[in-house]
Amino acid sequence: MDCTPRNLLNAMFEAAVAAADPMLCVPDHLPRDVKGRLVVVGAGKASARMAQAVERHWDGPLEGVVVTRYGHGAPCQHIRIIEAAHPVPDVAGEQATRDILNAVAGLSEDDTVLALISGGGSALLTAPAGDITLDEKRAINTALLRSGAHIGEMNTVRKHLSLVKGGGLAAAAHPARVLSLMISDVPGDDPATIASGPTVGTETGPMDARALLERYGIDMPASVSAYLASGERPPFTDDVRLARTDNRIIAAPQISLEAAAAVAIAAGVTPIILGDAIEGEAREVARVHAGIAAQVRRHHQPFPAPCVLISGGETTVTIRGGGRGGRNVEFALGLALGLEEAPSIYAIACDTDGVDGAEEIAGAIITPDTLTRAKAAGIDPRAMLDRNDGHAFFEALGDQVITGPTLTNVNDFRAVLIV
Repeated sequence: MDCTPRNLLNAMFEAAVAAADPMLCVPDHLPRDVKGRLVVVGAGKASARMAQAVERHWDGPLEGVVVTRYGHGAPCQHIRIIEAAHPVPDVAGEQATRDILNAVAGLSEDDTVLALISGGGSALLTAPAGDITLDEKRAINTALLRSGAHIGEMNTVRKHLSLVKGGGLAAAAHPARVLSLMISDVPGDDPATIASGPTVGTETGPMDARALLERYGIDMPASVSAYLASGERPPFTDDVRLARTDNRIIAAPQISLEAAAAVAIAAGVTPIILGDAIEGEAREVARVHAGIAAQVRRHHQPFPAPCVLISGGETTVTIRGGGRGGRNVEFALGLALGLEEAPSIYAIACDTDGVDGAEEIAGAIITPDTLTRAKAAGIDPRAMLDRNDGHAFFEALGDQVITGPTLTNVNDFRAVLIV
């Protein structure tokens, strides 16, 4: 290799993030033949950077509003950027959503809505349906995040409690044409799942949402129960109001994994992409990765070293303790324990948006001596994992990866290097 293992892993992560920069992926997909107004709306951790890319590469007049996470804004001249809370919605997000709905109201067939959608939009687009209050929706959202429900299940519930998700935004813009540019942060790159599909019709019903809330033991306020029983629902996929909607994925985890793989090849290391849509409990996914890495180190099977196992997707963490959590640091700590101080194995696990869980920290790196250094510092790794305290663990060791907001989001990035 031409660099240290730590430097190589950092370079691979940086390449994965750079491949999803909206400045690279937005311009080629801007709308053509706009006859009337161009109204730009959007939501997600990458939406402000996407809006900035639109302004930089669009020649004509435009207007609009997008909402992004606090700290993820980008300066724009004609598109209003609003920052709001993520992952638990707040009043700023609710007002921004209503501003977005107002922006697309009353448009004509000659007008075009350019929707900029990325991960994080589910929490940021938050206009509760019926008599549901923001506090009630926030409580359900918090319970879902702690429940271990996977992203598809959480979004099913979110869609059925919202005015804008599950195609609601596109329906509100009818009869205007809608072009939705999406940066995928979900396993499988399903447009209906990215930010809960504000421009994509849904095929689920209110009873599906109710069943999920019951399955995970989440209390339903009377307003939620009444709304789910009312028969109101987001538009179906074949709703006439969605007929002029074009949904395009312009950046996705696989593209970023391939960019990271190219960095490995340049360093003389064979990249093995295990998958771009890996799901499951973070610590269990870590156990599987540890088993594969150990087999490579001991037996050069199924791949010879040096090689790097690369994967993406979105794991889950079932909260059992009172720690600072984060699915990437949970994976990294679980991987370190699974490897049991095996020599010659290094790894990185980070969220490409620069925020793992609720912390302004992308993730962490592990080295062959991670557990040794922890024990020397009087830290019990197993106890830290048991209380979901990965951030505190890697902070104590100085092994956090801190990027600040990257202004994009193509899900988690993991690389396990065997040298």
